[in-house]
Amino acid sequence: MSSGTPGFDGAANPVVISVDAMGGDNGPAAVVAGLVDCAARVPGASFHLHGDEAALAPLVARQPALAGRVRVRHAPRAVAMDDKPSQVVRNGDGTSMWACIESVRTGEAQAAVSCGNTGALMALSTIRLRRLPGVARPAIAGLWPSRNPGGFNIILDLGADIRADPEDLVQYATMGAAYARAGLGIAQPRVGLLNVGTEEHKGRAELKAAHDRMVQSAGAGGFVFAGFVEGGDIPGDVCDVIVTDGFTGNIALKTGEGTAKLIADFLREAFGANALARVAAVLALGSLKRLRQRIDPRQVNGGVFLGLNGTVVKSHGSADATGVSAALGLACRLAASGFQDRLAARLLTTGPAPAVAEAAR
Repeated sequence: MSSGTPGFDGAANPVVISVDAMGGDNGPAAVVAGLVDCAARVPGASFHLHGDEAALAPLVARQPALAGRVRVRHAPRAVAMDDKPSQVVRNGDGTSMWACIESVRTGEAQAAVSCGNTGALMALSTIRLRRLPGVARPAIAGLWPSRNPGGFNIILDLGADIRADPEDLVQYATMGAAYARAGLGIAQPRVGLLNVGTEEHKGRAELKAAHDRMVQSAGAGGFVFAGFVEGGDIPGDVCDVIVTDGFTGNIALKTGEGTAKLIADFLREAFGANALARVAAVLALGSLKRLRQRIDPRQVNGGVFLGLNGTVVKSHGSADATGVSAALGLACRLAASGFQDRLAARLLTTGPAPAVAEAAR
């Protein structure tokens, strides 16, 4: 069931983004506010908004900027943050998350965005969209503030799967490089393999095997292999894409987010310690605002599921309007760039991971 938004014209808005309005901690109001901001920045996009129509329709109607740009699709149920992925896969039909993914599967939308349960979203996306040919394990890729000219690096996997064989890591490199070209405009992305040191003799056996295979496959994968990199290089400028397994990547992500919050709290305490410090804060206000914007995780909100037959962007569960808008904007850029088709073509040129090829025999 859908509510026909007056003036909705899909032909006039070629980029269509499917949005799960019910998954975030801040409710559908934050999602609609993010839609308003994104719609102003991306005039050529339209949106399918999935969730409780009784709650969503009034929110959309109060925003003139969304007239003709949003179609509300009723979904009577929502996936909770503590729902088990296996249960959602079996019983998720009728939820806003399921409907959001279905719009991509049927071709109605070019990308999906959800603030909901990460495990459930990955499970549903994998089951409903299926993996691209040759992909053994999908990955979650995210943006990390860095010293590179574009201001960000890409890191993957951020937690789609805690395991990664050498073949998976090589495939992550190819997918991460494709994302860097489409999302960051880097013609020849430099890929680094995260390790405990940069020397070739260091690290686990699977990392050494992945290192050797990346040297051989860099040309076909469309990237320049920068070799092993360390944790300190994640925000550095020695590479554009950092490849690791989901266990390590997720710990790095949560550590980085916690450290950024700690630094912000320390700065707030320091500049509020006494009258002189408060005067210094006023004098430094412009610089502090620029710093806050540079490291604000809301500005780079959105992890991309790579390796599926469709583009899915996972927004942080606690995202506010700014964070939701950033995730929607990322989905719009990837959809408009033809990223999904380019990624599929690139993976075909590099061939399937050996585990997938063996299973296909």
